Amino acid sequence: MRLPCTGQRFFLLDISTFCDITIGRKGSLMYSVLSIAKAMSDPNRLRVICVLRGRELCACDIIEMLGLAQATVSRHMSLLVQAELVVGRKQGRWMYYRLPEKKDGSAPEVREALKWVHDHAMSDPQIQTDDKFVKAHRKGKDRECTRNH
Repeated sequence: MRLPCTGQRFFLLDISTFCDITIGRKGSLMYSVLSIAKAMSDPNRLRVICVLRGRELCACDIIEMLGLAQATVSRHMSLLVQAELVVGRKQGRWMYYRLPEKKDGSAPEVREALKWVHDHAMSDPQIQTDDKFVKAHRKGKDRECTRNH
């Protein structure tokens, strides 16, 4: 982000730099909250969080829903997994993603953040469109990814 020159100097840190400099300790509550905030700061990642509610999806389904390149979606998913907002598992060639459950040992702040997103974002028209897309796309498929890559 560029700011107009006003004769003053601004020091900009992204949240990950702030997190590394200020907190520096993975596992602390502050680190967890900052990781969650960073992960939820992108509309595409919020779309993924919402569409994963109550289901597990293959990465290829998420790529199609978002209409983004595989590498971009992989980066988004990596941030969500790092913040523990999403759980990933590899099966053969495919990556599958779902939301964490209490039995997974998810932290209270993660469960609260996911509840907050669902309480406030599920009525958004884009989220509803994504949900319909995934339901139609997955219709007739079994749980396994059947896409030919």
